Amino acid sequence: MEIALFLTLLISFILTALILPKWIKKCCKIGLLWEDMNKYGHPKKAASSGGIIVIMAFTLGVLSYVAIKTFIIKGDNIALEIFALLGVILILAIIGLTDDLLGWQHGGLSVKLRLFLILAASIPLVVINAGDHKIALPFLGVTNLGILYPLVLIPLGIMGATTTYNFLAGFNGLEAGQGIIILSFLSFIAYVTGSSWLALIGLCMVASLLVFYYYNKFPAKIFPGDILTYSIGALIASMAILGNFEKIAIFIFIPYIIETMLKLRGRLKKQSFALPQKDWSLEMPYKKIYGLTHLSLFILKKFKKKVYEKDVVYLIFIFQIIICFLALIIFREGIFQ
Repeated sequence: MEIALFLTLLISFILTALILPKWIKKCCKIGLLWEDMNKYGHPKKAASSGGIIVIMAFTLGVLSYVAIKTFIIKGDNIALEIFALLGVILILAIIGLTDDLLGWQHGGLSVKLRLFLILAASIPLVVINAGDHKIALPFLGVTNLGILYPLVLIPLGIMGATTTYNFLAGFNGLEAGQGIIILSFLSFIAYVTGSSWLALIGLCMVASLLVFYYYNKFPAKIFPGDILTYSIGALIASMAILGNFEKIAIFIFIPYIIETMLKLRGRLKKQSFALPQKDWSLEMPYKKIYGLTHLSLFILKKFKKKVYEKDVVYLIFIFQIIICFLALIIFREGIFQ
């Protein structure tokens, strides 16, 4: 059975490895390319919206898991939850791809329309009444939110994770690498808290992202697009809701909370990109800090004369890993009970 379940991860990994190079080649052939904004003069271009391949491979991997559970293992019936999760991911993938096609430099979807569509994408989880309605609130203790949980908290959770995950982006390998770190950690949390099926779904995305990261890391041959960032953010929120570990998910989202606060400082108009130099090093784009990438660059400049794109990305990865370890310490009683 374990071997059969491992095949689902292999399917996501192999499909991405086989199709992604073909997508890159096709994009280069027809000119479906985006400028790499952290390269001097933006001369370098890479294939766009590579997230479409990741989502396809992830979906087929998850469906193969459903098939194994249905025809071989015949265990607990969690198909409804899985299809609801896939519904959220696929709806947001369509929204993200639409945003990509319209182009971020031209504004993409309007903010109001985007937020409305993201809220609507939460409907599959709402209609199945997902998650545990009992949550611990400060000064109130454990409180049963009843109908407020699916009608209010689930849409807000999906919207919050989706939009903020999309804020911290724009550097080669950053979005994919963060997805690998966070989803690997949440898959571990899901496994040790008794939701092994949820862990495997998270790892299906990780398997696909590992291949994508190889092509997306510096110097990138392909970019993820909103189709991938929206989908990863939604998967993180969906796992937290279905696995009932919302507090842990919020805690490990600290880098994105910081990013959101810094973005609000710039009224959501300042870009995360740096100011690229001829030698491919980076300089601060603004006098003030308007994003976690700017903060990382500012810190690194205190220790290094020349800071490069991958330096900024690796520092953010280290910060995220530290946050994950802190989560294990702070929430150990709830995780290992």
